[in-house]
Amino acid sequence: MIYAGILAGGIGSRMGNVPLPKQFLDLDGKPILVHTVEKFLLTNEFDKIYIATPQKWISHTRDTLNKFGIDDERINIVQGGSDRNETIMNIISSIETTFGITDEDVIVTHDAVRPFLTRRIIKENIDQVLQQGAVDTVISATDTIITSNDGESIQSIPVRSEMYQGQTPQSFNINLLRTNYNKLSATDKKILTDACKILVVSGEKVKLVNGELYNIKITTPYDLKVANSIIKGGMSSD
Repeated sequence: MIYAGILAGGIGSRMGNVPLPKQFLDLDGKPILVHTVEKFLLTNEFDKIYIATPQKWISHTRDTLNKFGIDDERINIVQGGSDRNETIMNIISSIETTFGITDEDVIVTHDAVRPFLTRRIIKENIDQVLQQGAVDTVISATDTIITSNDGESIQSIPVRSEMYQGQTPQSFNINLLRTNYNKLSATDKKILTDACKILVVSGEKVKLVNGELYNIKITTPYDLKVANSIIKGGMSSD
């Protein structure tokens, strides 16, 4: 089966003094989360769509979807975890409890606060994860990347043509991801907060899919202003 996992487990601390987690903030008349969910509902390949959100916001999530007319039997709302990977594992645990997991099952995970993903990005993630087992969505780095150990001086300047900026979706064969995650120590689980990195350090190949410059993650008030500009400018049309 092909699952979607929409990661809405954050509280949005970088958004500043706002009354709701960032995924529920308004974007052109609808919560950011609703924009994102609608993109996944347009993809018929998904057998089930999981939304992971903080425990105390589960009812609010359900009410928000109902308010905006989203009533699809594929949707399941579950509790998120303390970090990204734990949230993904909570989704996988729910899938296993309800449906069981086979070696062919895959999951397309996506940040709830990236509402501008396109049908092309989703489709390429599905196609490639079924073939390759692991996929990351990226765009080429346009600025020179600087690395620094102390935040005071340059350690190195990598070759820009070899640098990419990670986006989502990130997609995985479920058993492949879970097996490698379970091999990690508790310390490694805290350090390796990106799911693709778990597979990279385990020696697994992760296929790259081209993202889009406007597939931004809305984490700050500035991002929200940019997102409203993207909608008004029509830049996100698929």
